[in-house]
Amino acid sequence: MPVLAIRSVSGTTTFHDSLSSRLAAEFRTLPPGTVDRCVADVRACTEHLGVEATPEVVERVAREHLLAIVNSAPPPRSPR
Repeated sequence: MPVLAIRSVSGTTTFHDSLSSRLAAEFRTLPPGTVDRCVADVRACTEHLGVEATPEVVERVAREHLLAIVNSAPPPRSPR
C-alpha cells in the first residue's frame, strides 16, 4: 500500500525522518516501516483535515496510534 504523505518538500524530510527515528526507538517491538508509515499517514490526515501539521501535533497523534497498535496485540499463548 502506498504511503499517503509526500515527503519531497524541503525541511519536511528532516522533520519526518527525525520523528520516525525517535518513535521507532521508543516502539522497538514494531517494525521501523510501520512507524514510518504511521508518521506519514498522520501527517497526511492532519493536512487533509486542515490542521497545521506541526511536529508536535504529528508526534502526539502518531504516538497514540502506535500505542494502540502495541496494546491491541493479543497476549502470548501459555504452553499446555
